[in-house]
Amino acid sequence: MPLQALIFDVDGTLAETEEAHRAAFNRTFDQWGLGWHWTVDDYRQLLKTTGGKERMRAFQSTLTAGDRRLTDAEIARAHKEKTAIYGEILASGQLSLRPGVAELIEAARVRGLKVAVATTTNTPNVEALTRCCWGKPALKVFDHVAAGDMVANKKPAPDVFLLALEQLGLPATDCIAFEDSRNGVLSALGADLRVLVTPSAYTDTDDFSDADRVIPSLEKQHLPRELS
Repeated sequence: MPLQALIFDVDGTLAETEEAHRAAFNRTFDQWGLGWHWTVDDYRQLLKTTGGKERMRAFQSTLTAGDRRLTDAEIARAHKEKTAIYGEILASGQLSLRPGVAELIEAARVRGLKVAVATTTNTPNVEALTRCCWGKPALKVFDHVAAGDMVANKKPAPDVFLLALEQLGLPATDCIAFEDSRNGVLSALGADLRVLVTPSAYTDTDDFSDADRVIPSLEKQHLPRELS
């Protein structure tokens, strides 16, 4: 079947966002007086759990008896504050797209292909990224946005990619997914999508043996023929 759509993960795929997320988490923890601090090594491990609230719960499960814990309601509130801080970081312009991303999306538009997002992150974070990197709201950059706050199960479950396919009205055979993580690859494969991987700074040691192709960036010289 002819290629009709490109479906992109966000964090790590469109841009190296994880340091901004880590900074936003740590600022939130400071504001709450939790005494928590996530180092780069901590966050690399925590990223194996998808979803910010879920990541906080995973970290909390490792705490010792005397450490402060949050209720689910407090985690939800703290995560909402973290999302706002992340938005402030991106609004200050402290983020750029990974090499080749803007050019690939523009080339897809010229060819008449649809472009969509399928991400574990929430809708406000997608908006923050597109406004930072494109100066536009998400739906002025992408035809559809399928985000983690729209589905029951986050990656590695296929839910968000299945939602993107439903939004596009296309079969998986007509699309290619772009990912940067093992969980993302499993999610895309679960939706029967072909998946192309560009490892990010936090996922460069993941197992990508199931991906259709692994390349260093989305720059034209690295793309498969049907995309270049």
